[in-house]
Formats: sequence, structure tokens, C-alpha cells
Amino acid sequence: MCPHTAQWIPSCRAQGFTKRGLVLSSVSAIRLLSIEDHPVFREGLSRIIGSQDDMILAGQATNAKDGISQFIALRPEMTLLDLRLPDMDGLDVLSALREEIRDAKIVILTTSDHDSDIRKALRAGAAGYILKSMSREEILSAIRTIHTHGKTIAPEIAMKLAQQFSNEPLTVRELEVLRLIRDGHRNKQIAGRLCIAETTVHFHVKNLIDKLQANDRTHAVTLALRSGVLPL
Repeated sequence: MCPHTAQWIPSCRAQGFTKRGLVLSSVSAIRLLSIEDHPVFREGLSRIIGSQDDMILAGQATNAKDGISQFIALRPEMTLLDLRLPDMDGLDVLSALREEIRDAKIVILTTSDHDSDIRKALRAGAAGYILKSMSREEILSAIRTIHTHGKTIAPEIAMKLAQQFSNEPLTVRELEVLRLIRDGHRNKQIAGRLCIAETTVHFHVKNLIDKLQANDRTHAVTLALRSGVLPL
């Protein structure tokens, strides 16, 4: 029987065991690599991931050199990457990891909400851009969304990116409507999913088209995808 210590639990989970010693499904667990130099946040992230039955923290690195080495050795399903590392810029690390595995899911997990960092990361192929200020539940939800759908960005980041098209940013409701348009829903279907009138949906569609300076709803989605306002 394994020792009954707090230190044992994360290590046993990494090997595929629950707290009761039962084997977890290795197929369903998301294997993660964390490249993060801040010790307090790194420990907190480790505990959060270690408490989830569908996630395994396969490795942790405190600098870019070790992170790249672990990435090559472990081939994680997802890598959580800080932008501010002691030996290398996070965006350069992102490029290096994607050169190694072109379709790797690299998620920026940072305190930076600067426009230039966001745009550069998304253009370099980041699968997600999430903030350390997000709640525990929001970070876990983002990881699961990226694992399932391939891409996501924090709502605050989406709102920030939308401002580049107009002095007036998209509202939360307009972003919801835009996401549903992206997923192929018509106005009547959107109304049903959001529990609002179809005329209200039409109003939101008109507003977001105007704000994005698009020709029509399809063009609006295209512009939003290109800019990173909407994930693929």
C-alpha cells in the first residue's frame, strides 16, 4: 500500500491512480506540461491539476531550456506556457515548441493582457490565451475546452481584441451570438439557445456586423476568426 502522505497523492495520480488506489483511464486523462517560473503559482497550478480525475501533470519546468527538453521527451497533449521566463521569451518558446510538433496545443497562461502579446501569441499558433487572474474553475474549463475543441481565449481577451475593429467593443451578448453564428446556427436557433426573441437576435447581428465593419454575418465571423476574437 502506498504511504498515506500528502506528497504521495500527486505522484501516484501521475502514475494513473486515484486517492483510493484505483487505476484511472489513461485514455481520458489530459497529459499536461507546465512551463512556469513563479514558484507560488506553479505550486498552486500543480495542486489544481492534481485534484482533477481527467488531468495529469506529466511535467513541470521552471525555465525555457528545461521546458523544451521535457516537451520533446514527454510529448504532452497540452503545454501551459508562461510568457515571462528567466532565460527566454515565452513567444520564442512557443515558436520552438511548434517547430518540434506543428499541431502541438500550446496554451499561454500569463498575467499579460497587452495587445501586442495577445496578437503575437495567436499569430504564432497558440491554442489558447488565458490569464492567471482567472478563477480555478475558469482555468480548468479552458483546459478542457481546448482539449475538446482545439482553441479558446479568455473572455476578457476576446473583448479586448474586439476593440481593434471599433471604438465601441462587442458586448458579451454580441460575442455569444457571434459564436453561435460561427457554429452554423440561424437566427431562430440562436434565439432558442439564448432564450431571447428572434428580433433581438437580428438586432445583435446588425450591431456586431457594424462594429466589425463586415459585409454580412459570414464576413463578421471570418474577421473575428482571423483576429482571434473567436477561436476556431
